[in-house]
Amino acid sequence: MAVAPKAAAALPHAVGTGARGGPGRSVAVLGGGVSGLSAAHELVERGYRVTVYEYHGALGGKARSMDVPGSAAGGRRALPGEHGFRFFPGFYRNLPDTLRRIPVPGNPGGVHDNLRDATQALLAFDAPRPGLLLPFRSLARPLDLGDLAPDALRRILAGALDEVLHLPADELAYFVDRLLVHLTSCDLRREQQWERVPWWDFIGAGRMSHDYQRLLGVGLTRDLVATRAEQASTRTVARTVVEAFLLNGLLGRGGDGQPDRVLNGPTSEAWIDPWAAHLASLGVEFRTGTEVLEVLYAAGRITGVRVAPAGGGAPETVRADHYLSALPVEHARATWGPQLRAADPQLARCDAIGTDWMTGIQFYLRRPVRLVHGHAVCLDSPWSLTAVGQAQFWDRDFAVAYGDGTVRDCLSVCVSEWDRPGILYGRTAKECTREEVAREVWAQCRRAFDRPGAGWPADADVHSWFLDPAVTGLGGPAPANREQLLVHPAGTLYRRPSATTAVGNFFLAGDYVRTEVDLATMEGANESARRAVNALLDADGSTAERCHIRGLFRPPELEPLKLVDEARYRLGLPNTFDLG
Repeated sequence: MAVAPKAAAALPHAVGTGARGGPGRSVAVLGGGVSGLSAAHELVERGYRVTVYEYHGALGGKARSMDVPGSAAGGRRALPGEHGFRFFPGFYRNLPDTLRRIPVPGNPGGVHDNLRDATQALLAFDAPRPGLLLPFRSLARPLDLGDLAPDALRRILAGALDEVLHLPADELAYFVDRLLVHLTSCDLRREQQWERVPWWDFIGAGRMSHDYQRLLGVGLTRDLVATRAEQASTRTVARTVVEAFLLNGLLGRGGDGQPDRVLNGPTSEAWIDPWAAHLASLGVEFRTGTEVLEVLYAAGRITGVRVAPAGGGAPETVRADHYLSALPVEHARATWGPQLRAADPQLARCDAIGTDWMTGIQFYLRRPVRLVHGHAVCLDSPWSLTAVGQAQFWDRDFAVAYGDGTVRDCLSVCVSEWDRPGILYGRTAKECTREEVAREVWAQCRRAFDRPGAGWPADADVHSWFLDPAVTGLGGPAPANREQLLVHPAGTLYRRPSATTAVGNFFLAGDYVRTEVDLATMEGANESARRAVNALLDADGSTAERCHIRGLFRPPELEPLKLVDEARYRLGLPNTFDLG
């Protein structure tokens, strides 16, 4: 159905009008998640007529929040559910620009002003072992790496990590040395050598202690980005997860703000709905509840797109001057027929890009939970759980705003491992029913968080729970998840396409597209959309200003060492600091 949320009516549909490179050219954006909405935003501001086709009945893709059916009472809103909790690291640089350009009454900085700092992180072991409660803020005075020789930098990193992780001294020293290797590796070595090496091997996890493996192996991969450490690309993990947080976040270099931030309300309320309303007021037309079936190709061009109602119904062909696919990779590649794939071989390579399950469950509680002012990681959880108590960050009284008036908080938990047995039933999450998944996740959280004085809720405090309806068939022969997460095994980089294709009026956006961020993130989705729009403007001969793309921060002090490393790499020599 066509939707123009809370704003002026959408412009009437017309195809193929407008002078080349001038205003009024039409673009069909396939997908209404973060990448699709980002592309629509940039295009409509440059005078293009944009129609967004989205499978779900609401916009926002995996980022959106959703109503829990039947939970509203007494004039309150429904309890807010979600695919998984959202957070906005300080190393994000493109998405924050978009957030500032989404107007919100009373917010000079738009939606960006709805971000709240999460100031702590909790690394929780199973009881009775105490967890690690960490401050999670940037240094008040950014560290100037130019003042430090490599040995001094090594000592600072080792001291900081020792204070936090308490690992054996020899293991910690080895990990810091590996960090130093990556920090000083040139781009060529990163792309041609470290991209092929699994993170587990790069950090020597196989010969280290269980804590080393859990904290620095699994904790930085499976728990955060749903990729197994034994498979995850070193380039991706070290560059985006470790280096970006270390330099841009904790050391206060080149970031947009504090290292961990969350929204001050459910994602759709605080971000997606104002965004959709703003875009609609600019003339973007939204057709939600519409499934993209096939991108039609003939004579070197995209000639149209076959779409149909998501619930079933007669298909139709929609046409535009340009087509921008912003679907998740597992859905996008299903729309590319043999002729289109033959026209651009990079599309066929996308078949080898992997996805996995990383899905959230929300527990609605009759009393607030205050584990940590930020995110908590269950390090010993077989299902790799991470969690956040949400009401502490929301600018409203939860019980007054949502549900039946008795719910005071929402504990949102992400399940990143669906293929290992749990602790209650001895079955994987996929083998459990939805009810068993809820009981299992609650039990694993309780084992990690229920300590004397921690204030962990009693079972009776659980009002209800919600599991993303995109997950179906649990406990049966064919469990499925329509909303999977891009994962990054070693070698994935070589399969990722560019935003530009060999077809002159067809462009790609989504976190699987090659970007500076190189990670399944909202930042990657936003950056890819900017690249796709720039490619479209070039193809259209447009004189409009190009989208500005902000890369990850690169400390200028390390560039001389990277130049030395590039010379060594071209000579077949290891990095200066690589002792094996």
